[in-house]
Amino acid sequence: MEQLFFTQLLDNYKAFALILVRVAGFVFLMPVFSSKTLPMIIKAAACMVLSAYLVPIVKIDKGLFPDSPAAFLMLVVAELFVGMTMALMLRLLFAGLQTAGQLIGFQMGFSVANVVDPSSGAQSVVIAQFVYLVGLLLFLTSNAHHAIIYGLIDTFSILQPGRLALMPGLNQLVMDMGQMMFVLSIKILAPVLAILFLSQAALGILAKVVPQINVLMVSFSLNIGLGLFFLGLSMQLFWPIFSKYLERSLRLMPVALRLFAGQ
Repeated sequence: MEQLFFTQLLDNYKAFALILVRVAGFVFLMPVFSSKTLPMIIKAAACMVLSAYLVPIVKIDKGLFPDSPAAFLMLVVAELFVGMTMALMLRLLFAGLQTAGQLIGFQMGFSVANVVDPSSGAQSVVIAQFVYLVGLLLFLTSNAHHAIIYGLIDTFSILQPGRLALMPGLNQLVMDMGQMMFVLSIKILAPVLAILFLSQAALGILAKVVPQINVLMVSFSLNIGLGLFFLGLSMQLFWPIFSKYLERSLRLMPVALRLFAGQ
């Protein structure tokens, strides 16, 4: 059985290479797997196993394989582009969460309290990291990663390797995803940002009425307390908002693949 599997794998090494490139471009950039804390060998092994599993399932027309190494390299680049674009659509969703956390942390006075983001290795505000981890936890507990893996398998039936054809509507779709990122961040941070704005306005009025009060020192603890309190209250609305946009991004992935296929 194992000998038959490896024989089939060697006979279809070109198909395996194209499948592996698309899977790797998606897996290495998708949430959870894109974290730098996850060893590279784990990511590579996951890509190899998933690609080997897909070789007997995905039906690829061997007539699409060119004889020239340079032409085949162009197919590899095209498959890498497809996988990275699909992962980008998910990364934009989580970038919206980080944007919301960055703005909330800045308004609360946490802009100088940075931590290392394990997913990118860059420094980010504490609140941004908290919001991102909450979104990632909800992403995993809802089994959305299973739906994404199933969707990755379905991509080969929508867009076979070697049939990439960029359509004019693709750039508009990516722009819509970027717009969705900012709308998601605004919806999440709006309650906390409104409260912090009102507290700043109240402190400004208080500074004029009672000049003896050191408003600067009072604002530090007040903004942190109000921000954390109302951020905790807004967590009740976090999943309904986030799940809506997560479902929408999952629906847009087949649309993007059809645009890649020229449909």
